[in-house]
Amino acid sequence: MSFQSPWLLLSLAVLGAAVGLWLLAERRRMRYAVHFPNVDVLATVVAGRSWPRLVPPLLVGLALALLLGALARPHVTRMFLHERATVILVVDTSRSMQAEDVAPTRLGAAQEAIHTFLDDVPDRLNIGLVVFAGDTQVATPPTKNRALLGDAVDTIDSFSVFGGTAIGDALETAVQLGKRAVEREEPPSGSITLGSETRHLAQVTTCEENGPVSILFLSDGAQTRGILQPLEGAALAKEACIPVYTVALGTAEGVIDRGTLGGGFPGDTGPRFIPVPPDPETLRSIADMTGGEFSEARSADSLESAYSKLGSQLGREPGESEVTFLFVALAAGLLVAAGVVGTFFAPRLP
Repeated sequence: MSFQSPWLLLSLAVLGAAVGLWLLAERRRMRYAVHFPNVDVLATVVAGRSWPRLVPPLLVGLALALLLGALARPHVTRMFLHERATVILVVDTSRSMQAEDVAPTRLGAAQEAIHTFLDDVPDRLNIGLVVFAGDTQVATPPTKNRALLGDAVDTIDSFSVFGGTAIGDALETAVQLGKRAVEREEPPSGSITLGSETRHLAQVTTCEENGPVSILFLSDGAQTRGILQPLEGAALAKEACIPVYTVALGTAEGVIDRGTLGGGFPGDTGPRFIPVPPDPETLRSIADMTGGEFSEARSADSLESAYSKLGSQLGREPGESEVTFLFVALAAGLLVAAGVVGTFFAPRLP
């Protein structure tokens, strides 16, 4: 907590001195002799009523301290949504996402988690959706339209055409989409490539200039296709000052049935069930390189928890908020409580 006018807190010393003088006066008053015919009865009355008698002035003193603190204009540090905050969701839609080790399937669990994410994040947050397998597609550019995003999530498996997993290319597309969203840098015309022009633009961009863009990247396997390697794509995100939060989905026991995925040609003697373990090492390296966080989801519940946690922090930045009204409200409550206690629980001695 900080104060806009901390020197006004010196008034608390004056209040402390006043309380000390009051306590000193109370002690001196108790030294005078009291003539009472039955001392035992007097001791019983005073013992039963001395403690409640001190409660009202104590509450009043606390209220005055809060009011003096309010004069100094207290502020607390909170997380605020940046006015141009943007999150790019990147989702793997490769064939391995049909594995059923995460119920109902890895892709189905991802869709449910993204829907929960969309329901929980602030309406002012811009969200884009990139899907990838062997190629990369922009399903939805950054938008506040939750209905449009929800429809895109429901049909997420219809965007990618080719098999495989192109992690590096997907990262590059997400980075360029994030740059366009904050209007800090116009992307080169045509297809997104790692040409010299793109490299030069990324190198001159600074974190302060780029804006509050984050990438939430979900995948369940190792790279098998694409032009860029995963860490090359991560390097682009790092140069653009865009943190990548990665989620590795699936378990080591995950398999896919070749027969249900168009495999199994006549005469093919290969195994019917193909192991599709996740690749957490690569995704962890991407998060570490870009300043993001890595999560590992082995079930639908853990995936939803990961998305829920990230949804509460992405697109936000620290800032100060004045809480003077809280000090005043609490002081008013203490004054009311002092009045109630003084009226009903600490009546004066007859």
